[in-house]
Amino acid sequence: MRLGVLGGTFDPPHYAHLLMAEQAREQLALERVLWIPAADPPHKRGQMITPVKHRLEMLRLALADNPYFVLSLIDVERPGPHYTADTLALVAAENQGAELFFLIGSDSLRDLPSWHDPARLIQQAFLAVIQRPDVTYDLASLETAIPGLSGRLVFIDMPPMGIAAADIRRRVSAGRTIRYLLPAGVEAYIFQQKLYCDL
Repeated sequence: MRLGVLGGTFDPPHYAHLLMAEQAREQLALERVLWIPAADPPHKRGQMITPVKHRLEMLRLALADNPYFVLSLIDVERPGPHYTADTLALVAAENQGAELFFLIGSDSLRDLPSWHDPARLIQQAFLAVIQRPDVTYDLASLETAIPGLSGRLVFIDMPPMGIAAADIRRRVSAGRTIRYLLPAGVEAYIFQQKLYCDL
């Protein structure tokens, strides 16, 4: 089985997340894409993050119409800190024999040497990299920092889509429209729960 893994805070989930996962599913012939919301992202300590119950509900709404997308609570249901290498080990244990593809943007690839135990991470999964036009990186330097990395990379083509969760939160706070940036059910939930209004 070929299994995609997409982690993040998803605060909120939007169309760029969904398009990335769908393009990876098609191009890599993935049987499923696991969406793993981070309960306690180590790189976002000190930042305001929406309570996980709301992020989970928004994800449920966003993923409802795609049978290939599966919400996983593997990070939410365990104590932190939550490092990607540990999460992938748990996913591998739950899906014996599956070939894992961890979906990341090229900005995350650029920053990978600063992640917790990146060598262990690439032992457990291929990195399915979505290129961002505004991000540059030096693959030779990355290979020096994380030997074997280049052999674990696959690249996903995706139409440019300049949607960011931080921008959506700012728009809500400023009273601007977020229509067509995310699924209508997620938009309705944001306003029903009054999320992002007091940023």
